[in-house]
Amino acid sequence: MTAQLRKIYVAAFLALLIVLGGLSLRAFSNFSLPPEATFVDGGMAKAIETHYDKQFPVKSLGTSLWAGLEFMLFGTGRPGVVIGRDQWLFSDEEFKPVAHADHNISDNWALIRGVNRELARHNVRLVMAIVPAKHRLYPEYVGEVRPHDLHQGLFHEFHRQAQQASILAPDLLSPLRRTKQQGRQVFLRTDTHWTPEGAEVVARQLGEAIHRNQLLKAKPQVFVTEVVEVKEREGDLVTFLPFEPLFPELLPPPDRLQQRVTEKADADTVDLFGDEQIPVALVGTSYSADPSWNFDGALREALMSDLTNHAESGRGPILPMLKYLQSDDLRNHPPQVVIWEFPERYLPTAFDLSGFDPNWIARLKSSNDSGKRQLARHP
Repeated sequence: MTAQLRKIYVAAFLALLIVLGGLSLRAFSNFSLPPEATFVDGGMAKAIETHYDKQFPVKSLGTSLWAGLEFMLFGTGRPGVVIGRDQWLFSDEEFKPVAHADHNISDNWALIRGVNRELARHNVRLVMAIVPAKHRLYPEYVGEVRPHDLHQGLFHEFHRQAQQASILAPDLLSPLRRTKQQGRQVFLRTDTHWTPEGAEVVARQLGEAIHRNQLLKAKPQVFVTEVVEVKEREGDLVTFLPFEPLFPELLPPPDRLQQRVTEKADADTVDLFGDEQIPVALVGTSYSADPSWNFDGALREALMSDLTNHAESGRGPILPMLKYLQSDDLRNHPPQVVIWEFPERYLPTAFDLSGFDPNWIARLKSSNDSGKRQLARHP
């Protein structure tokens, strides 16, 4: 290499460093230090390092390049998503095998039966809302990757076990299929979750079953739902397609979401002598917790009853229920009905129960005779 070429090489390298350094410094334009971070305990340095790592331009470009090549060469995304036809995306939890699935299913059913017994001890009736997998409703958009044998009969087996345990679990798959056949979309194309219309269909089915079995003994209340806006939504599964900034044109177009809001029809009326006890509690996952779907609102309208929402996003269906069982709300204000929204794909999942007393978990799982007798006495 001649002296002139060495100078050009060094100059080009320094220029690249300056450009990357400038781009990296731009990442701090939207950085705000967490209030609890201090210089003494290293929290400040950790916060800066984490933010810089996320915004580092070389990392972003490399991730985008590799993701784009994977998609163009193999038609795949990052672990977490299965790419279907016509820009439909599915969670890979609905497709992949699960280690120790039989043991996990047995373990989770022991917990479900224990939850049923514990609620019966409080004179509360459990109703399960078993949410069918997205691929079960839209198989025509599933691509080359097929669901593992584990998932084929999971939904119907879930219902069979619920029936054996004397747990009311209305069929939600059939009304969702009928709604789909009418040309209405019940699951989002780029998201794991249902549309607000799909949530409304499920709420009506649950409401009909609860009223038919006369589980609610409270004065009916009128709730009204209306569409407040239609907006674009980039689904949660798009996060597994990090095509930006190099290949944004590869991203599927966003879904269009009808945002709905439910309010009590006589909200201005206060019943000074009425019973303030709320007769329904909802527990579940982001299908219930995220207000984007208005599932709790649709339930209020279908049940003609107010409810308390104890669902949590990102924790699965079991942990929020265990937390609710130990809550002051159940202890001091037991409802008449608990609706447990439980996506079928979580049944074979092993959950981390380390946050709960292991002795309490063991007692909850045990199928002792007194629990069975108590359940049998429950109407």
